[in-house]
Amino acid sequence: MANVTVVGAQWGDEGKGKIVDWLTERAEVVVRFQGGHNAGHTLVVGENVYKLSLLPSGIVRGALSVIGNGVVLDPWHLETEIAKLRGQGVTITPDNLQIAETCPLILPFHRDLDGLREDASGAGKIGTTRRGIGPAYEDKVGRRAIRVCDLAHLDDLGPQIERLCAHHNALRAGFGEPPIDRERLLNDLRAIADVVLPYAKPVWVTLNEAKQAGKRILFEGAQGILLDVDHGTYPFVTSSNTIAGTAAGGSGLGPSGVGFVLGIVKAYTTRVGSGPFPTELDDATGERLGTRGHEFGTVTGRKRRCGWFDAVLVRQAAAVSGTSGIALTKLDVLDGFDELKICVGYTIGDKSYDYLPPHASDQAAVQPVYETIEGWSESTQGARSWADLPAAAIKYIRRVEELIRCPVALVSTSPERDDTILVRDPFSD
Repeated sequence: MANVTVVGAQWGDEGKGKIVDWLTERAEVVVRFQGGHNAGHTLVVGENVYKLSLLPSGIVRGALSVIGNGVVLDPWHLETEIAKLRGQGVTITPDNLQIAETCPLILPFHRDLDGLREDASGAGKIGTTRRGIGPAYEDKVGRRAIRVCDLAHLDDLGPQIERLCAHHNALRAGFGEPPIDRERLLNDLRAIADVVLPYAKPVWVTLNEAKQAGKRILFEGAQGILLDVDHGTYPFVTSSNTIAGTAAGGSGLGPSGVGFVLGIVKAYTTRVGSGPFPTELDDATGERLGTRGHEFGTVTGRKRRCGWFDAVLVRQAAAVSGTSGIALTKLDVLDGFDELKICVGYTIGDKSYDYLPPHASDQAAVQPVYETIEGWSESTQGARSWADLPAAAIKYIRRVEELIRCPVALVSTSPERDDTILVRDPFSD
């Protein structure tokens, strides 16, 4: 049985939470390997709705849930999210939740810096969630980070705090902010240490033992490939690598453990925040997609920008992430359209492109080249087999497969976990 790595293959918000929840029924371990509490995964289980930002989605189903070293961890948010889920009846203990001892911590001054930079950037805003994710990753790379394991050695943190303050106090002064209160920081860390440390484990050992035992491991990505810091629409990206290969380095399991790479893709395209969006529809059609798809960010509550399916971008995302198959979500949102459009290429002036050029000005200038597809009047909502789908809907799916050069493994037709058509079982590959 293969492991499975789930990644978003657009700009995030593709419906990963539902697909991960659906797959968790057969997974024994679920792993978050990058990002922070800027993820937004919504799980609908019966009449219960669970909204997760940091914890792996497997926690709701009782699977062993692991937060890998590639994640940046806000310990205060962790405390809040655990309390919220426990209030919904979810059991969370060190027996079913492990956190890598080497996870860098998101600290209060990271959140401060994130907001200060965005507010000062004017038209250059990236559109971050202001949760300190980027500044925490900067400190990790700058070898200044305080990590989970440091919470057990707070009396030894003097040199690390010196490095942090030397860096951040200069930045804070530039924004007219007071320096970091070191004593308060240490007191805050002492107060939260007992919350975090019971879950701290060498998760690379846990995962390698699980692999040796033949257990099925599900890697849960956050955001989307088009937000990858190397392969996304830079600079309007997140601060981590979101491609499937990151599952190896962000967990400690190694490349051979990544397994089947399942890219999650909406049947249309959405984006939250700033940045290029070639197929964006700023008209009644875009409004219709947003209304029918309930397109508001799980984390930020911001309205998502909507547009037609962009096969060029998904093909590019699938290629750089080594995608084995896709899960096509929200097909039912397209019900009732007389015709649908798919972007099959771009132009800038008289030059044609079959990929998104890397420079921000070119990305903003590209014009989509559309192919028109027949729509369908029948409802696909709740369909659980090919036989339940209109012929035109099947034709649309097949055309998407051709254009992105990647097969469809799953089709989702509503937020309910069982409203899913299984075409190819990722765990059996």
